[in-house]
Amino acid sequence: MSEQICKAKEIVVISGKGGTGKTSLTASFAALAKDNVIADCDVDAPDLYLVSEPRLLQKEEFVAGKSAHIQTELCIGCGECSATCNFDAIHLDGPGNGGVEKTCRIDNFACEGCGACTLVCPAKAIELEDNHCGEWFISETRFGPMVHARLAVASENSGKLVTIVRRSARCLAHEREIGLLICDGPPGIGCPVIASVTGADLVVLVTEPSLSGRHDLNRILELTNHFRVPAVICINKYDINLEQTEAIERFAREHQVPVVGKIQYDPIFSHAQAMKCSVVEYSGNAASQQIRSTWRHVLYALG
Repeated sequence: MSEQICKAKEIVVISGKGGTGKTSLTASFAALAKDNVIADCDVDAPDLYLVSEPRLLQKEEFVAGKSAHIQTELCIGCGECSATCNFDAIHLDGPGNGGVEKTCRIDNFACEGCGACTLVCPAKAIELEDNHCGEWFISETRFGPMVHARLAVASENSGKLVTIVRRSARCLAHEREIGLLICDGPPGIGCPVIASVTGADLVVLVTEPSLSGRHDLNRILELTNHFRVPAVICINKYDINLEQTEAIERFAREHQVPVVGKIQYDPIFSHAQAMKCSVVEYSGNAASQQIRSTWRHVLYALG
């Protein structure tokens, strides 16, 4: 799918750590927005599909980087490739081929795809092949179209896959003339997070009232400030530690970042997920009303 100019405004929901309720809030925001495109950018552990019940429309393979592969029948077992490899990815313990008792074997988890082995192999038995690192999808949900992905186990380049997901979601918004894109970002501050937030119109930082929550909030705010992306804060489970909640609010005031919502702890978050729906669809109780209020403030901050 080619990238096109998209006028849709983009909200990215992220957290400095896992377990803050980020995906549950994203699902509720998508339900309240009604007409929006959704992007699940947490490609290492995607779970937005659990509450959105997507109907698959399109499936694409994700290819990133290369790794070396040995043609066993051509290998002469000289060990030149093993001696050259700087990543200890080649071992002379492969099966025989009739000509030699042992051939070389490549550990694809250790291989970096540098290609040095292909240059020194006298038998030309080694080739570089594309890495098939996962898949990405376009689906239809009751909230609107969704772009999501799944990175293969132990695969790298998750930032590149996040970029594909966001770009495809923008193109989908352009094609369908939808004015809002909501992204469920990954936790942390690494490459996938950077790929999720750069160029966004607003980032919602979801935190929880704990020492680790405060620490990671500070790190993720430094990242959004570095990339000059406007940010607001939502404190989830605020009532489990009121002292830490007050500390987060002081931190927000000192850094001039609006706190757009405080949501109480409630088991309905888990119950809603078990029923494959968002919190605001599952219940109209106090936590649900707090999410609705948070969403109104997010829209106000978006402009």
